Amino acid sequence: MTVTWEELGWERVAERVGRCRLPGWDCTAGLVLGAGPVLMVDAGSSLAEGARLRIEAQELAGRRVTHLALTHPHFDHVFGTAAFAGTEIYAAVGMDAVVSHDREELRLDAIRNGLAAPEAEEAADALPLPRRPVSGEWTLDLGDGRQALLANVGPGHTAHDLAVLVPGDPEVVFCGDLVEESGDPQAGPDAVPSRWPAALDRLLSLGGENALYVPGHGAVVDAAFVRRQRDALAARFGVS
Repeated sequence: MTVTWEELGWERVAERVGRCRLPGWDCTAGLVLGAGPVLMVDAGSSLAEGARLRIEAQELAGRRVTHLALTHPHFDHVFGTAAFAGTEIYAAVGMDAVVSHDREELRLDAIRNGLAAPEAEEAADALPLPRRPVSGEWTLDLGDGRQALLANVGPGHTAHDLAVLVPGDPEVVFCGDLVEESGDPQAGPDAVPSRWPAALDRLLSLGGENALYVPGHGAVVDAAFVRRQRDALAARFGVS
């Protein structure tokens, strides 16, 4: 590593695993440094933000990002994707159809939430399709025995929720917006509320009791927090 996480304003979560809390929507971007491959989790809310993440990731890794996992199809997590040219892009199966058919709605949602219209239009037009659909689980080999597990744990926050488990001590789970710490979980028109608690059950099964859970927005949490949020969502939506 050529610079430290802290020097670039990132948070070290575990050995060779970090995340950045981006301004504006307090959105998480994650980074996993392998022996050769480099995995980014989510891409920011604009092409400019994606470019910033790409540059900082390269400084931290000493080489370019090779893999990008998108946790769900919302603008604040995917609109920086085109800045990562040449990467393998992974997402839950079906997200490519969202990008293909709902590009205009993504643009409008970004503008409604405060992204400048020219930036929203530029990012929506440039947004590439994820070419690596994950229907169950997909193990990425990051070299020297290091792996990351991509798991399609939804639906819940959306119909296409992907989590990323990084084995280690501690294990780290990037949750996307299935878990939020800085506010109540947001259930928009594309949410599947009746399935959300079950998605969090799968998330907890994936990481276990001792993992660190990195939410889509907010501070890193533990399994007890995820379980409380799961129970609150079940009560909110009237499901078990």
